Amino acid sequence: MQQFFSKLKNDLPAGLVVFLVAVPLCLGIAAVSGVPAFSGLIAGIIGGIVVGALSGSSLGVSGPAAGLAVIIFDAIDQMKLSIDETATQDVFVEAFQMFLLAVVIAGVIQVILGFINGGIIGYYFPSSVIKGMLAGIGLTIFLKEVPHALGYDKDIEGDMEFWQVDGENTFSEILNAFGNPDFGATIIAFVGIAILILWQQKFINKFKFSTIIQGPLVAILAGIGLVFAFKGGSHEMIAEHLVNVPVAKNTNDFLSFFTFPNFGAITNVLVWKTAAVIAVVASLETLLCVEATDKLDPEKSITPTNRELKAQGVGNILSGLIGGLPITQVIVRSSANIQSGGKTKMSAIIHGVFILGFVALLPEVLNLVPRASLAAILLIVGYKLANPATFKEMWAEGKSQFIPFIVTIFFIVFKDLLWGVGIGLVVAIFEILYLNYKKPYLVDADLVKDNKQFHFQLAEDVTFLHKANILETLNKVPNGSKVIIDGKKSISIHPDVREIIRDFETHAQYSDITVDIINFKEGTQPNPLAQFDKEIEKVVN
Repeated sequence: MQQFFSKLKNDLPAGLVVFLVAVPLCLGIAAVSGVPAFSGLIAGIIGGIVVGALSGSSLGVSGPAAGLAVIIFDAIDQMKLSIDETATQDVFVEAFQMFLLAVVIAGVIQVILGFINGGIIGYYFPSSVIKGMLAGIGLTIFLKEVPHALGYDKDIEGDMEFWQVDGENTFSEILNAFGNPDFGATIIAFVGIAILILWQQKFINKFKFSTIIQGPLVAILAGIGLVFAFKGGSHEMIAEHLVNVPVAKNTNDFLSFFTFPNFGAITNVLVWKTAAVIAVVASLETLLCVEATDKLDPEKSITPTNRELKAQGVGNILSGLIGGLPITQVIVRSSANIQSGGKTKMSAIIHGVFILGFVALLPEVLNLVPRASLAAILLIVGYKLANPATFKEMWAEGKSQFIPFIVTIFFIVFKDLLWGVGIGLVVAIFEILYLNYKKPYLVDADLVKDNKQFHFQLAEDVTFLHKANILETLNKVPNGSKVIIDGKKSISIHPDVREIIRDFETHAQYSDITVDIINFKEGTQPNPLAQFDKEIEKVVN
């Protein structure tokens, strides 16, 4: 425990900044999902305190995810339709209670996935797709925050899809914002951006105060100061331009914000169907964000993915039990945490404690924070994630890396996160298959040139995907040649390929071709890396 508190001077201000960024996102995602605002805050609190404590991620921050908003909205709509019209209580309340049960069950499924090694899926996403995901989210954040920086808050904070709930799209909303800006909010945003850029300059680090108080926190304090300065004037901030947390009049009023699941709906097929969808989508989003956060981590820590699924599962069980939205690890919050100087999981826990404390005790103070200041922070976060240097780097690595990278970005910006990653992954897989198709063997060029001898050195793994290439090559061998097919380096050769080689051996007898097949072993040979893994497990256990 001492190791977590050792970096408190970094984690405390980072946790405070993440808390301020997270609150409007929690409220916005709840609004997009069509549920009470407090449900988003509950998910943020549990994502910070509970998941933060149980997770093995040093810098990942969890909470309600924009990617689940449409699923939540549609699921509750379907549940409302399934409820008997003679129901005694409000149809929405009953449907929401059924949905909360689905969240609890989804959490249980995630815990099970963690115990059966389901987290390994996260390691199978190519680096080009993960980098594309980071850049795509960064670009989306940047574009989505431009209207908020100009004080045009028609779009709900946290609506990350291209087509928005207000009928506009990402780009039309920007045009609307420039056509109708609020100058008070715009001034606050520009002051915030100026402070954040100033804090990144080398000369500012010479002053001790710059290491004690982080730039994002200064930007928010400056924004609050300007809110008071503009009071009574032409640039006065209206409620729409400020954070708007529900305010309870007393303890009973606060407790009324919590909703509990209806366990009587445990036999409802729709509940189980919704739970399965939430478990799969939330787990995928979490594993993607874990991979992305580890890439952003300056220390390049590796998060244990199975432990992460268990932590997220426990978080979702608790969130569903008291009326919260489903939880995932979220790259927006995690990025803000990293860029605000967070060092350990304490920053995530602190952000959850701050949400709980301010929402329960000081909501009026929180409602003084201008959304334009938060937009300034997220604009910088978005720019850093979609840094032009990353595009240059991926271009330099060649088409096999750049194409999946840019495809992922395109679909994230013009559709959503899961579509972008899914299509980017498909493109990356096709690229890998194509490269494997082209390289099932090596040919000794000197032997071919000298005396029509062909020495085919088969690859380590020769699969059925190589059939066409090998068959096409063997068919081009001229009569009167000598062919050596060498399986010395091969760990596995697919039976279909073995059959092609046997057929070629038979055909060669009628074509004056001498065939010498060497170093072929029957069956699949043991993988030395797999054996190495077993030896490591023995030492660890």
